[in-house]
Amino acid sequence: MQPFPDRVTLMRGMPTDHELLADFLRERSDRAFRALYDRHAPSMFALAFRLMGRRDADAADVLQDAWTRAWRRLDAFRGESSLRTWLCGFVVNCCRERFREPLFEELPDRPASSRLDVALDLEQALALLSSGYRAVIVLHDVEGYTHREIAASLGIDEGTSKSQLSRGRAALRRALNATGRDHDRAR
Repeated sequence: MQPFPDRVTLMRGMPTDHELLADFLRERSDRAFRALYDRHAPSMFALAFRLMGRRDADAADVLQDAWTRAWRRLDAFRGESSLRTWLCGFVVNCCRERFREPLFEELPDRPASSRLDVALDLEQALALLSSGYRAVIVLHDVEGYTHREIAASLGIDEGTSKSQLSRGRAALRRALNATGRDHDRAR
């Protein structure tokens, strides 16, 4: 009896994005769309979650809006990037539209936590940044987008992307330093 199959073995039997997309476009197959959704929605949600400042409800709304728009335009996908990158472009655009809306509700201060909460502190500090800084940092440092891809996604110049990243990182350091001082006072 063979042990649990490795990832490569499992992936061999799975259709590619291109095959699923072709199946969906040809037959409007619910199965193909569901497979695409299941494959890409977690990454899209994670991106929306970070871009929306760790707000679950806003990220869920963005994910739904992004899929609604993508579903209507799947026939326009030209394959110039991966399907995931193309789909994440919808997430970025939906987030940008939400950034233009009135400011979100203020988050209550989180009680002081131990130094073991570094990841939470980073997420909290990211949430405090302006939407522009946060978007560029998440897209570049977390998602691995190039400045050219960020510029295209956000409708800005590459130089603006670079300066926003630099300024955003500086603001993030200040926010993390302030969080560290709060921890020291709480101890």
